Amino acid sequence: ARYPPAAGGNEDVQIGVLFASKAMLQLLVNPLSGTLIDRVGYEVPLLAGLAVMFLSTATFAFAENYATLFAARSLQGLGSAFADTAGIALIADRYAEEPARSRALGTALACISFGSLAAPPFGGILYEFAGKRVPFLVLACVCLLDGLLLLALAPPCAAGARANMPVGTPIHRLMVDPYIAVVAGALATCNIPLAFLEPTIANWMEESMGASEWEVGLTWLPAFFPHVLGVYVTVRLAAAYPHLQWFYGALGMAIIGASSCLVPACRNFGQVIVPLCGICFGIALVDTALLPTLAFLVDVRHVSVYGSVYAIADISYSVAYALGPIVAGQIVHTMGFAQLNLGMGLANVLYAPVLLFLRNVCQMKPSHSERNILLEEGPKGLYDTIKMEERKG
Repeated sequence: ARYPPAAGGNEDVQIGVLFASKAMLQLLVNPLSGTLIDRVGYEVPLLAGLAVMFLSTATFAFAENYATLFAARSLQGLGSAFADTAGIALIADRYAEEPARSRALGTALACISFGSLAAPPFGGILYEFAGKRVPFLVLACVCLLDGLLLLALAPPCAAGARANMPVGTPIHRLMVDPYIAVVAGALATCNIPLAFLEPTIANWMEESMGASEWEVGLTWLPAFFPHVLGVYVTVRLAAAYPHLQWFYGALGMAIIGASSCLVPACRNFGQVIVPLCGICFGIALVDTALLPTLAFLVDVRHVSVYGSVYAIADISYSVAYALGPIVAGQIVHTMGFAQLNLGMGLANVLYAPVLLFLRNVCQMKPSHSERNILLEEGPKGLYDTIKMEERKG
C-alpha cells in the first residue's frame, strides 16, 4: 500500500520535503526553545517535547494522505526542538565536572546513534511483517514510557525554584562568541556527510552495484558499532588528556573527510560498509569531544545555564539535515554522486585546522556568575542564606 501523492506533485520532491520538514521546523523553533529552557528549567520543556513527539508519532500511524504526514513530520521537529535540547542541557547541568560530563554526554550520543542507525532496519522489518502502523505505535509507546520515567525520576514540580537560578546568557550573544561559533560550525560540517548520504546512497547502491533491498536496508546498521567505539575512545582520551579535546575533534573531521572520498570507489556492499563506518566513527569523535566543550565555554565565558548553547548545537545539526533531503539529490542529479562525496570530504578536511582556534580553551578561567559567587562565598545575610539553602536542596 502506498500513500496517495499530493495532486500535481513530483513524488521524489515530496518525499524530500517531507523528510526535511522536521529539521526545518526544528531549526526555526530552536532559538525560542533554548531561551524558554533557560527561563523555566530543563524538565518541563523535556516533558513537553516528549508529549509532542508522542502525538506526532501516533499521528503518523493513522495518516492517510500527504498533508497529514507533513503535519506529523513537522510536529516531530517541534517536539525534538524541546526534547533534544532540554535533554542534553539537563545532562550538562547535572554532570558539572569532568570526566563525568563527557561520559554522560557520550552515553547520550551512543543512544542517539542507536536510534538513528537502527531505525531503517527496525522500521523496515516491522513494516514488512506487521504493517505500516506498528512501527509508529511502538515508537509512540517508547515516547510515553520515557515521559513516565521522567515524571518518576525528575518531576518538574520537584525541580526547585527556577526564580533563584542565574539568568542565562541570551542566545544571540552566545552565537557571536567566536569559540562557540567554531564548535557550531564543526558540528554542522561533520554531520553533512551523514545527512547528505542518507537520502542518496540507496539509489546509488542499486544503480552502481545492484544492491538488494536487504543490503540497502542494513547499510547503516554496522556503523553503529564504530560510533559507540568512537564515543568510548574519546571519553577515555578526554579523561586522560582533557587539553586535547580540539585535537580529537579535528582528527574526527579528517577521518570523516577521508571516508567520504572513499565511498564512490566502493563496488560492493562489503566495501561500502568500511567508509560508512569511518564516517560514523569520525562523527562520534567530533560530537563527543565538542559537546562537553560547549558546556565548558558557557561555564568559563558566560553563565552556567545550558539551554541556549545546546539549542545552538541542535541548530547546527538541523542545518545539515534540513539541507540533506532537498539539496543532496539535486547535487547528485546535476554533478554526480562522486562529486557530492568529494565535496563533503574536502569541506571536513579544510575545516579541521579551524579547531586549532580552540587549543587554549582549557586554560580559560571560570567567570564569576551569580551561581559561582553564591557557592564560593559564605552567606552575608538572610536573603543569601535562603538562596544558598535552596541551591543545596
